[in-house]
Amino acid sequence: MDKKVKKKVKIRILPFLIVFICLFLLFLLGKVLLEMPILNIIVTGNDVVTDQEIIELGEIEEYPSFLLTFSSSLEKKIERSPWITSCKVSKKFFGKVKIKVNEAIPLFEKVEEKLVVLSNSQEISSDDLKVPITGLLNHVPSTKYSSLIKEMSKVDSSIRYLISEMTYLPNDQDKDRFLLYMSDGNYVYLTLTKFEHINYYEQVLEKLDGKKGILYLDSGNHFQIMEENI
Repeated sequence: MDKKVKKKVKIRILPFLIVFICLFLLFLLGKVLLEMPILNIIVTGNDVVTDQEIIELGEIEEYPSFLLTFSSSLEKKIERSPWITSCKVSKKFFGKVKIKVNEAIPLFEKVEEKLVVLSNSQEISSDDLKVPITGLLNHVPSTKYSSLIKEMSKVDSSIRYLISEMTYLPNDQDKDRFLLYMSDGNYVYLTLTKFEHINYYEQVLEKLDGKKGILYLDSGNHFQIMEENI
């Protein structure tokens, strides 16, 4: 009988080794990329809320994974602040995160309640605000309140700083009437439909030659020299 010749099968180890090394390197690369932290955070558009406060709102103060930090999630976290009206997050190369925010404007303080009203209608404790702000001295009906917020948002910031206090003071002819107490000692009557006229206050002052009195911007646009306190 013929003897059967057994063929020796050669196992090629090199191709398997190459594939294994490639997979291992890919695993290491993926691990490194996933663990790569945020390296640089740039915050813009903020004035009242500090950079650090925004970073803490986004919960990225520990500089977590760059790849696992999602822009949409970060935006939602930051927008939880009553101060932030909108937030846009963009991620750049080399671990850079850019955060652009739009802030609400502090408009006035409800003195009786010690609450500051923002332009987005949110309210915060007056203890959290460290800048001068107009004091609203009395209650404004709900039918007028939203209009007041809307109109105060249109007033230039430089003029808002000149309004020390204001009172809702309607009369028989005008239910939208307010009296503004200016920091320079003048008084201004305004109505909600003409509230933006207060933006011309400094131009009017130039024509008064230093006189103190009452400026009627609610009707007639005239000035009355003050003879006695209101």
